[in-house]
Amino acid sequence: MKYFTPLLPFIAGWILLLITDSFAVMGLYNGLLQLVLFGLVVCIPIWKTHRMSYVDIGWPLGLMLIGALTWLLSSGDPLRTALVSVVYLSVGGRMGFGALKLWSMGRLKQEFPRYEYQKQRWIASGKTNTQLAMQVDALWQGLANASFLAMPAFVIGTNANQHIHFLEIVGMLVWIGAFSMESIADTQKLTFLRNMKKAGKRNRVCNVGLWKYSRHPNYFAEWMVWNGLIIAAIPSFMALYETETFVIWLALGAGLLMASWKMYSTLVYDTGAEPSEYYSLQKRPEYRAYQETTNRFFPGPIKQVMEKK
Repeated sequence: MKYFTPLLPFIAGWILLLITDSFAVMGLYNGLLQLVLFGLVVCIPIWKTHRMSYVDIGWPLGLMLIGALTWLLSSGDPLRTALVSVVYLSVGGRMGFGALKLWSMGRLKQEFPRYEYQKQRWIASGKTNTQLAMQVDALWQGLANASFLAMPAFVIGTNANQHIHFLEIVGMLVWIGAFSMESIADTQKLTFLRNMKKAGKRNRVCNVGLWKYSRHPNYFAEWMVWNGLIIAAIPSFMALYETETFVIWLALGAGLLMASWKMYSTLVYDTGAEPSEYYSLQKRPEYRAYQETTNRFFPGPIKQVMEKK
């Protein structure tokens, strides 16, 4: 049972969508198609290669699927529906393009370090059947797309009010800022790595640009992308009070918050900052000093230790 426990919240989230008056059809189509997608693109390759890295292709393709279904099946205001659909297509397309590029370069022939770290954690917790643990891990990510991560799009897509609420503008501005920040952070790191390679310097710490203020500004920005979507979904969520039962309405609100929390925990603990830093400490001699002067996740000023140098 310990292998399958992580699936339970996401199964509950999917069931929640299926029992609503507003999202039952979209939830059914999305859930089934996500399972098919992950089965073909992630689970079968994992079974054949014993590598988890294929999740990095399946998950963003799943986000694009949410965007497409929202656009095709939502009954809300066309402009609002188109905007949230484009957001999902953009987020998924950006990450999916990067993952497919790595695949074309042959990088998926080796397991990504964050997934090697995950395997070590499974063994330490008593999950010695790594093959089963990998399949369950892939499934919960597919079920996340079928449940909580689809909720902002579905909620926004059902709002037929043509009036744009102030919070929707705020949410979209947060999304634009965060999406731009993530792209800038990734570009800054790639430029830094290229410059270090040209200079013949190896295993240096990237502490330029946004990386001066957070050890993982790209992860923080990705989290804020989702928070922007959730903020934009608030007016549409409030409108659902008139069409859903009180209990279902409250559960959907909890589901929106769960999307933010799950993205945070994934980006910090599961496959984000924690495994990244585990390997950085081994490879980069200056990384421990970087940890002492720079916030891990939330951007902030350089700490006093750096100023004394």
